[in-house]
Amino acid sequence: MTVSYRAQIAATQQLMSAMLTHADAIERIAVRIADAVLGQHTLYTCGNGGSAADAGHFAEELSGRYRTNRRALPALSLSIDALAMSCIANDFGYDQVFARQIEAHGKAGDVLVVFSTSGNSVSIINALSTARARGMVTIALLGKGGGTAKGMADAEIIVPSMDSGRTQEMHIQIVHYICEVIEQRCL
Repeated sequence: MTVSYRAQIAATQQLMSAMLTHADAIERIAVRIADAVLGQHTLYTCGNGGSAADAGHFAEELSGRYRTNRRALPALSLSIDALAMSCIANDFGYDQVFARQIEAHGKAGDVLVVFSTSGNSVSIINALSTARARGMVTIALLGKGGGTAKGMADAEIIVPSMDSGRTQEMHIQIVHYICEVIEQRCL
């Protein structure tokens, strides 16, 4: 099979068109996150592998900035602290790396956004369960049919793709839209 940039762009365009069916849900999620962080609740994000990078990207866009200079917003990625993750993985197992951090820091009204291209990572499943038990708002950005995480969050977007790369592209597009909504409300 020959790799073609044109074919990749065409696949992404087709998937972006398919994502329009999720537009209303994405807009509701954006408002929910904006209400929370602008109301001084903390946004927590997590994911594994490439999804960890997406989770970190989202948090830094809020604590730093996306496009406009505005006040820093409370957002932390649970995927970034290597010391916490190695300690928790060593003492409790990798399946607890996010849940344990949520147990330590998460409060009712805070928001957890999980990123998973499969929806089957036990660490993500445990994070969602722990966050819900603490009264946090839970949002899942998933792919590949949603996996085990499907239906576990207060709100979810399941990208209609079996391709992890295309799914991650859509997750970042959603993140950037949410950042634009938040920054518009900060003006």
